[in-house]
Amino acid sequence: MGRAQGFQQDLTPGQIRQQTRRASRVNERETALMDAQLAVIGLGSIGSMALWQASRLSGSVVGFEAATPAHGRSAVGGDTRLFRMVYLGKPDYYPIMERSRGLWAELEAETGQEILIPTGGLSIGTANGSFINSLLEATRITGAEHRVLSREEMAERYPQHNLRPDDCAIYDPRAGVLRTDRAVSAAISAAQAGGATVLQNTPVDSITETDHGVVVTSGDRTWTFEKVIVASGGWSRRLMPDHLKAVTETHRIVLTWFIAQDGAQFSPERFPVFSRLYGDRSLYGAPAVDGVTVKASVDGPLDGRGRATPDPDSVPRELTREEIDKVTDIVTEFLPGLTPTIVRSDAFPDLFTEDRHPLLGRLDENSRVYCATGFSGKGFKMATGYGHIAAHEALGKQTIEGLDFMRPDRFRNR
Repeated sequence: MGRAQGFQQDLTPGQIRQQTRRASRVNERETALMDAQLAVIGLGSIGSMALWQASRLSGSVVGFEAATPAHGRSAVGGDTRLFRMVYLGKPDYYPIMERSRGLWAELEAETGQEILIPTGGLSIGTANGSFINSLLEATRITGAEHRVLSREEMAERYPQHNLRPDDCAIYDPRAGVLRTDRAVSAAISAAQAGGATVLQNTPVDSITETDHGVVVTSGDRTWTFEKVIVASGGWSRRLMPDHLKAVTETHRIVLTWFIAQDGAQFSPERFPVFSRLYGDRSLYGAPAVDGVTVKASVDGPLDGRGRATPDPDSVPRELTREEIDKVTDIVTEFLPGLTPTIVRSDAFPDLFTEDRHPLLGRLDENSRVYCATGFSGKGFKMATGYGHIAAHEALGKQTIEGLDFMRPDRFRNR
């Protein structure tokens, strides 16, 4: 350090000016070679929100989408997702949920789209059982607004649910249902209105980090960007270093829908989003946003999410007989007002990490590549919050504290 300081002191003022001009010309040449300041790879659940947020921060943003925005084969598929503030998970997620809720409202105001439909939410389980007790402990830590409903109150207010004798529920007044395809389309439109460029049908084959930028390749075309956000969900492993490939897998998520015998009983005004979990079975669902069909799908460790799907491009869309029988049997018990025949089903890929926490952050502290992937089947409710974090951190505008459990480098030295 002393030698470097001494060298600087030995330069004449003219030499210092000449050196500064030379460095400036180098920086200008490097900037001129850039196609844009930031690329977002994958414009699904998280990438679309990152693109929207980045367009607010920079006029030099490009989004890459392998197919078309909100296409049905990505984790956006399935029309709706549950938004909940009473959440069974690490309390550190709560501030992101709070910020996400506000950002969903901002996206609605900016685009004129209804995206988050307020319905309230129910978590149903055995009174004093592990599910309910864990949720109550989470609300104690986070301060999430809630109300405990006895079995009698539940039966009176929400007769659609067939309850067990020892059931109770936790009501979440700030919960709702998100319209997924509408959300992604709105975010991309808002980003384009803010100056972002969107390249559709442009699958990215590779990214190569250099000293001065990141080279993105698709077929025989290449681009160079100052920074890159990888947000391609189940397809992200193709762009990952080996140590992250070793701790991630693409899994198949299954969704199912049933016909309501009385659509009015299952409207968003009368039927909150819900989750039910017992030792032997589980279910979650959303109201009939179309007035007819109710989403009711098996939840948690019982839904087959533990099975890896090596190729995200060939996820089986058809349900197995075992899957059909399982969900039909549970719906028959829990929701007798639904015709117990699956009228629609879907399956899509998502990237799961070994510890089920996302990969959110740079590959390392000096990397130009930022990961926003690996949300393990539970990213959409917080997609706006994750997009905000990714855009601000990747562009160097802000560093969010308290996210060490999500940072990719947690897996580096294992």
